[in-house]
Amino acid sequence: MNLDDILMEAEEKMLKSEQVVVNEFANVRTGKASAGLVENIQAEVYGSMMRIRELANISSPEPRMLVIQPWDVTSLQAIEKAIQKANIGLSPVVQGKLLRLSFPELSTERRQEFVKLTKNMAEDGRVAIRHVRREAMDLLKKHGHDSGITEDEGKQAEKDLQKLTDDYIKKIDAHVVHKEKEIMTV
Repeated sequence: MNLDDILMEAEEKMLKSEQVVVNEFANVRTGKASAGLVENIQAEVYGSMMRIRELANISSPEPRMLVIQPWDVTSLQAIEKAIQKANIGLSPVVQGKLLRLSFPELSTERRQEFVKLTKNMAEDGRVAIRHVRREAMDLLKKHGHDSGITEDEGKQAEKDLQKLTDDYIKKIDAHVVHKEKEIMTV
């Protein structure tokens, strides 16, 4: 394994950490309807657990309403139960062959709780990125001693790794700012 491989592997892991944070952010309510809030909720259908997005069409006919229309009407009750169990603060209403989810207006306190939650998610992402850096740094040091890489090359690789880490932490910070603005917009 050469220095470039170590850096590329570290970058891949950092990108995955960033994507996890972005996906978690999609599950945080912002006051407007978002399919991301319910699409990954698991419902027990046909004897196994399946995501709602695999069972139904999810649409947003109005800014503060989601409509879930199962492809198989027999899964309607299971989807309703799964949404209630998920405890996302929404009560599904069955209307014929579909479910409606109305998003109530969020209070300022609730919005601030969601901002705090996203900041905690972002911090978890930053910690994961730093963890990747630490692992890669250990590999660089171990590999540097074993393969006769010059000290300058080792130092440059460490600088590149630190720059990569800083870049991904900045990306997460930008996602936090964007999500906070989205949550606080009434």
